[in-house]
Amino acid sequence: MDWSVIFEYYPDFIDGFWVTLQLTSLAVSIGFLIAILLSLMKLSKNYALKWTSESIVFFFRGTPLLVQLYLVYYGSGQFRDELENIGLWVYFREAYFCAVLTLAFNTAAYSSEIFSGAIKAVDKGELEAGKAYGMSNFKLYQRIVFPNALRISWSSYANEIIFIMQATSLVSIITLLDLTGVAGRVISKTFAIYEVYIAVAILYLIITYALVFTFTRVEKYLNRHV
Repeated sequence: MDWSVIFEYYPDFIDGFWVTLQLTSLAVSIGFLIAILLSLMKLSKNYALKWTSESIVFFFRGTPLLVQLYLVYYGSGQFRDELENIGLWVYFREAYFCAVLTLAFNTAAYSSEIFSGAIKAVDKGELEAGKAYGMSNFKLYQRIVFPNALRISWSSYANEIIFIMQATSLVSIITLLDLTGVAGRVISKTFAIYEVYIAVAILYLIITYALVFTFTRVEKYLNRHV
């Protein structure tokens, strides 16, 4: 095997590495906020909110991420006039925006199920104690529900973040040069399949175990009083 190929295209791999990290960070950050909103909507007594949440979750959990990327990036072109009228076409014509949007909703759908289950699992005794202390619903969620739900759900949520990081490899199909996209371009020039994919696998392993290390430390912090 000729490893000189990796050194020759080293800057391209580093660029792809950063694109993968950027996509993961943005998708997880936005997805986390959407997931919290979907969880609260699902637990709401308002039927319209509950139905809307469950419909979004049903679609994004029930269809492959690859299909979702195609629908958002290539499918949005079918509604160009409508999107231009409301000023959104400038975003939907960009592969980066479509990738982040799709990844964010995909991870939000899975994460909302994790969070809603964790919220239900919060000790009712703690809630009663909070109410007896005179806390409002906002204070209950701020000081009791959310911290406990995050602690309960952290292990599962950490796995979801790792999954969505690895799922970013699919964005190369919509022309983005993440790690997998860079690998495809380098292989098309050099035909060094094994060398390139071994190098890319190592970079993914570095990201994965850096995340695992970080999540383990965070989990210990969250459970420090348990």
